[in-house]
Amino acid sequence: MMIYPYIKALHIIFVVTWFAGLFYMPRLFIYSTEAGEKPAEERDILRAQFAIMTRRLWYGITWPSAILTLVLGIAVMFMGNWDAILFKPEGRWFLIKWLFVLGLYAYHFSLQVIVKQELAGIFKFSSNQLRLWNEVATVFLFAIVMLVIVRTSMSLVWGMGGLAALIIILLLAIRIYKKFR
Repeated sequence: MMIYPYIKALHIIFVVTWFAGLFYMPRLFIYSTEAGEKPAEERDILRAQFAIMTRRLWYGITWPSAILTLVLGIAVMFMGNWDAILFKPEGRWFLIKWLFVLGLYAYHFSLQVIVKQELAGIFKFSSNQLRLWNEVATVFLFAIVMLVIVRTSMSLVWGMGGLAALIIILLLAIRIYKKFR
């Protein structure tokens, strides 16, 4: 029985659960921040509930998924012999993907900092700043998936142009949301 497809499937499953956490965690930050605008009693109740949700999501789903994504991704790389092309011209897409993955882990660690701050009752960012930060995971998701699926069919110029267009669209969407909110 070949184990590679199972490892690859598990890798994809944990990527999905990791992104679920990365997408929802900043929403909890936003809700906690906006709870600060409520009367003291309501604010305290809301923030206590959001703290419970934050701990459960971050430490029960997001962190384990991030670790399993990395471990299984490395296993897929070596079992699929992807490491053999990493620094060759045909593996350029894979190297760029790894750079985006490293950026995604840096983003994950930035959320860890905010988790610790908010659980300690420190709210440094506005809800608008957190809305912008929430979209960073979307940019990484688009970049990584496009690289994996399209690979060498997409030029670097078109890929970066598409990513820039996505960022502009996301920024405009946030601005429109803020205006009509």
